[in-house]
Amino acid sequence: MKCLKQENKQSTIVRIVCDGKSLSKIKKMSNPDHDEDDQGEVFLDESDIIHEVTVDDEELPDVEDDENDSDVENADQPDDSTHIFTGHTGEVYAVACSPVDATLVATGGGDDKGFLWRINQGDWVSEIKGHKDSVSSLAFSMDGQLLASGGFDGIVQIWDTSSGELKCALDGPGGGIEWVRWHPRGHLLLAGSEDSTSWMWNADRGAYLNMFSGHGSSVTCGDFTPDGKRICTGSDDATLRIWDPKGGENQVIKGHPYHTEGLTCLTISPDSTLVLSGSKDSSVHLVNITTGKVVSSLASHTDSIECVAFAPSAPWAATGSMDQKLIIWDLQHSSPRYTCDHEDGVTCLTWLGKSRFLISGCVDGKVRVWDSLSGECVRIFSGHTDAIQALSLSADQGFVISVSVDGTARVFEIAEFR
Repeated sequence: MKCLKQENKQSTIVRIVCDGKSLSKIKKMSNPDHDEDDQGEVFLDESDIIHEVTVDDEELPDVEDDENDSDVENADQPDDSTHIFTGHTGEVYAVACSPVDATLVATGGGDDKGFLWRINQGDWVSEIKGHKDSVSSLAFSMDGQLLASGGFDGIVQIWDTSSGELKCALDGPGGGIEWVRWHPRGHLLLAGSEDSTSWMWNADRGAYLNMFSGHGSSVTCGDFTPDGKRICTGSDDATLRIWDPKGGENQVIKGHPYHTEGLTCLTISPDSTLVLSGSKDSSVHLVNITTGKVVSSLASHTDSIECVAFAPSAPWAATGSMDQKLIIWDLQHSSPRYTCDHEDGVTCLTWLGKSRFLISGCVDGKVRVWDSLSGECVRIFSGHTDAIQALSLSADQGFVISVSVDGTARVFEIAEFR
């Protein structure tokens, strides 16, 4: 690039030659004595150019972009977290807290890595290696001895939480792992895959036990019932299946009055009798696990359902949607108790133990605490600069850990709400 330039008190003459095309113009200087002569930009002839200066590309200043502007804005935002984990180099998708160790946390993300780290102990970390694609799901066994990591590479790995060492790798699924869940009373692991199957292994022996086939699309959600006697899986094929873990027999819930689009989430009642599922079609349905019948339909959302959860100590449930609402439901009357408005889509939620409080994560990067008895937002935690992907509570319920598209995991103190 060549620039030709002349300067005097009244004007600056610049000629720019780029890719064989030239543009010359005169730009008036700010001078009140010559306001009457100000004609804006005046284009010049070749004869007006009196000096030529060559400028290398490296010497040209960098153009300020919107990203720099957003960095300035983010620097001004408050950060309520007590600890920020910054070990990831990409989006963070999954988080799980140990059920027995109140400081131990696992996170996984789009950098194909997972980490074990401790709350408020920034110098302690153990890397979860071996995945060749994003670490999409994590879960601790009920006794806290083992950690399962599932990746979009279709691999499930089992880790010893006391040593941080790999115990075994479990193979079988032909597609990415959508979720992993442990049996409530043992080291049996269940995983759902994009290849439309679910798999069960004995993690102590690293042994395959069963494969559950029948869905026509990705198995997007699933779990053991709390009594361990059944398995419920939901799929992008808009069906729910209830399985016998041993024999693999199953019943299918589909068609009217059930979902018309793919399931996104499900949760099972503490007494193992009901499953609550949400769908991309904005509907929420309650199904009797024994009969396979839809016993209630909760209609109020207007966009995809992203999260559902039964209240642990009341006949209530909570649902979160991309319609920017979290709704607390009275299941006995199939009616909303409260609608809790957000600034953007609600991506995840969790009840705070058996307290009256629940916590939501939002696309706006905020974590909110809600009082289910009043429907009021009693606390907003700031710090993230992008959408919240998942939440998990520490074993003592003193902290909530959130993970985000912004590449960080943040710890917020919630002991006052226990």
